[in-house]
Amino acid sequence: MALRGELWAELPAEKRIFCSVLLFSWAVYLWEAFLAHRQRRVYRTTTHVPRELGQIMDSETFEKSRLYQLDKSTFSFWSGLYSEVEGTMILICGGIPFLWDLSGQISGRTGFGPEYETLGFFFKDAIKKFVVTQCILLPVTSLLLYIIKIGGDYFFIYAWLFTLVVSLVLVTIYADYIAPLFDKFIPLPEGELKQQIETMAKSIDFPLTKVYVVEGSKRSSHSNAYFYGFFKNKRIVLFDTLLEDYSALNKEPAEGEEGENEETKSKTKNKKQGCKNEEVLAVLGHELGHWKLGHTVKNIIISQMNSFLCFFLFAVLIGRKELFAAFGFYETQPTLIGLMIIFQFIFSPYNEILSFCLTVLSRRFEFQADAFAKELGKAKDLYSALIKLNKDNLGFPVSDWIFSMWHYSHPPLLERLQALKDAKQE
Repeated sequence: MALRGELWAELPAEKRIFCSVLLFSWAVYLWEAFLAHRQRRVYRTTTHVPRELGQIMDSETFEKSRLYQLDKSTFSFWSGLYSEVEGTMILICGGIPFLWDLSGQISGRTGFGPEYETLGFFFKDAIKKFVVTQCILLPVTSLLLYIIKIGGDYFFIYAWLFTLVVSLVLVTIYADYIAPLFDKFIPLPEGELKQQIETMAKSIDFPLTKVYVVEGSKRSSHSNAYFYGFFKNKRIVLFDTLLEDYSALNKEPAEGEEGENEETKSKTKNKKQGCKNEEVLAVLGHELGHWKLGHTVKNIIISQMNSFLCFFLFAVLIGRKELFAAFGFYETQPTLIGLMIIFQFIFSPYNEILSFCLTVLSRRFEFQADAFAKELGKAKDLYSALIKLNKDNLGFPVSDWIFSMWHYSHPPLLERLQALKDAKQE
């Protein structure tokens, strides 16, 4: 061990940094693979509905969810292995400086000098997503690089303030101007549900201004509800898949539609997606609990504290030439490359620890929001709503405890049901 320590100490600083990055990356991958293996074993061996859910989940739904999650986990394993090998080969073969030099040559041919830094684009499946992403990413990144270059010794403060302003602007405009580019939002029609939502919001002083329904069923069967907006201008958004009266799955096929028969009609009639009004209100009670208990504000504060810390550490590390040399940049130290190296690679251990801590905090917040809905008298309806949402989203109700602890920002279904059970029975 002493000899190995001496050999390690004799390595140049950039080599130690490079090896540390690779070793940590593979350590994280192996840990994730170990967790995934444990969870796949749960998918393979748990072939019957748990006793606690025997009366509320049928075998067909359980098996469908089990097979879906098993296939998804297997695919994630192989895609993760490919990504890890690809990333390692790019680093070992000097892919980053090669692409940087290539982009510099292209920029030079178009009349731009070496002082310009070129971004690498991540092509999206949809052209619309790609265009929107680049329209936001390019100017924001360019301005951030400019602030870092002219900000002097305290550039990290200005960079943090800039990202804070950008994040607040994006949160403000996303739902009104960006999200409608991809999905259709319509006001929830006047009726009993809207009146009940407004009454519940008023009872807890939630400054509700509008309620929307988004046609998420065109994208997937996933059900959700959320709120957004600052100060006295809050809006609630309900996925159409959350609402039993809006779900496309629940609509009768048109007369004469191809393939229609008695069996199809029977399945459509018996299989319902979404929740009843009382259950929708319970789900909203949970979501509004996050607001009432200050979870949203706490998450924003944590995010901004983390952002400030990262920019401060970036300011400390950006002058270290060995960091750039470790990734093949011996002659130049481009700011953009510095951002990538420090935030993506050097901060990896910190990011893993932070992610786990935030997962633990998120689960605590979820239990608290459930308890808030319980205080509103919604325990029974939230209990049944959680079961329906788990079914609609093809969630698997059984989890390996280590996998769950590390990955699930929301508590497993059985844990949430157990917390609600006593109140439901009251």
